[in-house]
Amino acid sequence: MRLKRSIPRFGMCLGMFGRTDSKASCLAMSLTEVVVSIAIGMMMFGGVILSYIQSANRAEWSALSFAAQSLAWQRVEQTRAAKWDTQSAPPVDQVVQSNFPPVVDLLDVPFIGTNFLYATSQVDITMISSNPPLKMITANVVWSFKGQLYTNSAITYRSPDQ
Repeated sequence: MRLKRSIPRFGMCLGMFGRTDSKASCLAMSLTEVVVSIAIGMMMFGGVILSYIQSANRAEWSALSFAAQSLAWQRVEQTRAAKWDTQSAPPVDQVVQSNFPPVVDLLDVPFIGTNFLYATSQVDITMISSNPPLKMITANVVWSFKGQLYTNSAITYRSPDQ
């Protein structure tokens, strides 16, 4: 007398309720397996789409930030180009706040149609020392992205022309 083995042999499969010898039930997939695999696939696809959208937004923000920083340095260079000569007769000082009013300018980024992007730049000039003469020049550029305001700054120091 031979004992039946409770462990399935190679080539047999286990069904939901125990041992199944039907070849069709071994090859078929259950509805649960299909639904779970579709859910996993949708989560992966959603993650890829979300990552793409976030990277596109970040690339656009980086382009705008770089354009605003370029505008800030442009304003600093305009201020540095102003004449400031303390040894001439009479002394000339064009590096004053009133010579550099706030300016609304177009950000230098590619655009399609009418989606122009503007930024407001302001120059602040602060006298640091009168002997030796030294001024601090700060250019702030305010721009918006998706309803939120950002500020880029450029700071340098300036002494008179000699």
